[in-house]
Amino acid sequence: MSKTARTSGTPAGLAVDPALPDPRRWKALVFIALAQLMVVLDSTIVNIALPHAQTDLGISDANRQWVITAYALAFGGLLLFGGRIADMWGRKRTFMIGLIGFALASALGGAATGQVMMFGSRALQGVFGALLAPAALSLLAVSFTQAKERAKAFGIFGAIAGGGGAVGLILGGFLTEYLNWRWTFFVNVPFAVVALVGAYFVIREPVGSRNRASLDIPGVVLSTLGLVSLVYGFTRAESAGWSDPVTIGMFVASAVLLGAFLITESKVKAPLLPLRVVTDRNRGGVYASLGLAIIAMFGLFLFLTFYLQVVKGYSPVKTGFAFLPMVAGMITGSTQIGARLMNRVPPRFLMGPGFILAAGGMLVLTQMEIGSNYATLVLPAILMLGLGMGTAFMPAMSLATHGVQPRDAGVASAMVNTSQQVGGAIGTALLNTIAASATTAYLTSHAAGASNAKLLQAQAMVNGYSHAIWWAVGILLVAAAIALTLINTGHQGGPVASGGGDNKGADADLDAEIEDEFLVPVIAH
Repeated sequence: MSKTARTSGTPAGLAVDPALPDPRRWKALVFIALAQLMVVLDSTIVNIALPHAQTDLGISDANRQWVITAYALAFGGLLLFGGRIADMWGRKRTFMIGLIGFALASALGGAATGQVMMFGSRALQGVFGALLAPAALSLLAVSFTQAKERAKAFGIFGAIAGGGGAVGLILGGFLTEYLNWRWTFFVNVPFAVVALVGAYFVIREPVGSRNRASLDIPGVVLSTLGLVSLVYGFTRAESAGWSDPVTIGMFVASAVLLGAFLITESKVKAPLLPLRVVTDRNRGGVYASLGLAIIAMFGLFLFLTFYLQVVKGYSPVKTGFAFLPMVAGMITGSTQIGARLMNRVPPRFLMGPGFILAAGGMLVLTQMEIGSNYATLVLPAILMLGLGMGTAFMPAMSLATHGVQPRDAGVASAMVNTSQQVGGAIGTALLNTIAASATTAYLTSHAAGASNAKLLQAQAMVNGYSHAIWWAVGILLVAAAIALTLINTGHQGGPVASGGGDNKGADADLDAEIEDEFLVPVIAH
């Protein structure tokens, strides 16, 4: 077959010619996005089911955190390793192995008969999630290289990455209330099966995009132990406090291990994390600003869930649906603002204003009180937050892998997921500690004159949430400042989008191609 021959008839499993766009790339996007949704929603879907699972399995209050922590430690600690494995083994192969493993681990969790089985299944989910997540993003990066296509593809992916956590709350509430907590695990199996079948028959990987260098074993050990120590340090701080000796020890160990890791990477011939990936000014700015934004967003998920359920008395399902406007805002910001402007506007002018708009939504939430109305306070706040985050996430996801050599696409993608995972751990621990301290201080100062202990407790909780959300506002403003000052690249349009004149024709052509390649076959089927 000649180098320029079309590859639509290529047998499953063979790579495509890099000189031509993959004719099935839009169908492939569906299955890549489905797998990403499964991984992202799993970070929150179990939270709502945890009280029921704890009762059924006899998990003690002291140990229940390990249902969350086991997943976070394995996922966060192994992401860089997973990203490099994707570069070496091939992204499609790693993607499929990740799907199979994640499905089996989920089935094990749903069938758990005790706490050890549950903790083990969650750790396995994290291990295979660390293979799956960077493989998914890097597949997207190497499949969509033309500017306008990349904008639309990353718009969809960014909406899922940003809104998946909220979708997890909705789905978790529905499954827990109407079926059983075990279905928050079992639901991953059909997701994985559909994505796996689609990946086998549809996804192609460009020729010559693998990194066939030997694996950097010292880098794997140092990065894994360093990231595990960092994530566990923040997780332990939430329950044991910041002055706890083990907490401090974890942070010290993390600093030493990650410092040794960076020194090692600068000296070895085939590093796990080539420093060129993170020292690039623009990618470094993306990783930093994205991690800070996730800190704020995960804090919001935590506080707003407790506010709606404990203070306002919402059911799990009603709480989940209360987050739906945020998901709609993220989808709108990502696909209708970010994707449409990415080829015309420098990323900093989307990310900076997006984070500022999200900070404005958080600012509205600082005014919450016990009697606050959902429609007049919470709804506009989460719409602003979703719209702002969606607008910012989309160019951030694209820029994080934009211009990266194909052989480094997996590890660059892993760095995006690492910043999100570490940001989530920090956000949950840091903001929860701030809220708890403010709650205690309020109770202490108002206990003497209180006539209704239950009302006082609710007022103290809301006061604690407001204090923590103020911190989230500040964190988002810092993220905006980093995006506006550190990121200095121009728009990502390249020759496709910067040819001058009216772009509407090009947009129409691409929309027609998407319809021909994906929408029509799906509707017909």
